Amino acid sequence: MNAARESGRPVAGAVRQRRAAWAWAAPALALVLLLGAAPAVRPPTTPDPAPTVLRLAPAQRDAILAQARSLPRLRSLLVATGGTLLEEHYFNGATRETRANLKSASKTLIAILVGIAIDRGHLAGVDQPIADFFPDALGDADPLRRSITIEDLLTMRAGLETTSNRNYGRWVASRHWVRHVLTRPLVDRPGGRMVYSTGSTHLLSAILTQATGMTTLAFGRRYLARPLGFDLPAWVRDPQGIYLGGNEMALTPRAMLAVGDLYRRGGSVDGLELVSPAWIDASWTPRTSSRYSRRQYGYGWWMRTLAGYRTYYAWGYGGQFIFVIPALDSVIVATSAPEPGDGRRRHRRELDTLIDCLVAPAVEGALRASGAGRTPVRERAAADVLTRDAARAAHAAP
Repeated sequence: MNAARESGRPVAGAVRQRRAAWAWAAPALALVLLLGAAPAVRPPTTPDPAPTVLRLAPAQRDAILAQARSLPRLRSLLVATGGTLLEEHYFNGATRETRANLKSASKTLIAILVGIAIDRGHLAGVDQPIADFFPDALGDADPLRRSITIEDLLTMRAGLETTSNRNYGRWVASRHWVRHVLTRPLVDRPGGRMVYSTGSTHLLSAILTQATGMTTLAFGRRYLARPLGFDLPAWVRDPQGIYLGGNEMALTPRAMLAVGDLYRRGGSVDGLELVSPAWIDASWTPRTSSRYSRRQYGYGWWMRTLAGYRTYYAWGYGGQFIFVIPALDSVIVATSAPEPGDGRRRHRRELDTLIDCLVAPAVEGALRASGAGRTPVRERAAADVLTRDAARAAHAAP
């Protein structure tokens, strides 16, 4: 009896232990049965490797800097890809704060402001006749002169005798710059061949002033410079107070980079559309070409290929450049001494070689090395050919 009791104590304890265990396990089992369709939790895996940092190959970077340092007129060289600044270098005494005189690259900024004015409803469009804005000067003019449009000014096809080059000094010495431009003799029909003339973009500045009720400076600050985070200083004005359209604007290289990057991004910054994609497309459509450089021209932007890629750029005397290369998702800025000099033409050739043969290929190589997802694709060479209508217009004049 005692032995049986003694042997029964551990049995009863085991039963009590099993009952206690079942009391805890039953709810858990019910939960498993209830959630049986849920997927099993996978064990943690090794995280994906961090994306490759985009850098120029050391040998290519060294070659770029060696060539850049050999150019006595070069002041800055900046390279950005995907909105990230890869390279920023200053030469021959220039610094990040040194503003570059954009010279004729100012024409690109004026064209951008015209696009903004059209997008905001201040101007009817590129087909609007400029006689609407200059009734005193063009009220009694012949129909051909009165037919000049905003697009003709944007593309340098107004047909008016140039006020650039040998005629520039006489123009800026006149008492009324706008009237001087409008009374130049017609050397071609409006919409015909390209006649490069700063007077054309100065008329655009005068039109902006009338249409917006603001100076070109105030309009540019409000709708371009401030949203992009840079300062637009005042520049030369004509005797009537119109800011010179197409010359003498000054920006830091980083501000120039911001302008190019705005177009690379399609016209928006931080979700705010400053320039419509339609205006960018229109600006980058070839509409004429220079008789001298043979380079194509749209609305204030030149066009060419760099390292085999379609490139759109602002171009100023002496070597002031903003290059936008969409296929490389890149913007390249170069500034140079703007003063005339014996080495200016040689500098332009050497700078062209630097960008075309060294910088652009180095960016291409960096993109290819960073991963297949960013591999650039060259555009077909046919992109350099003018559209049929533009070609006819470019060569219609004798």
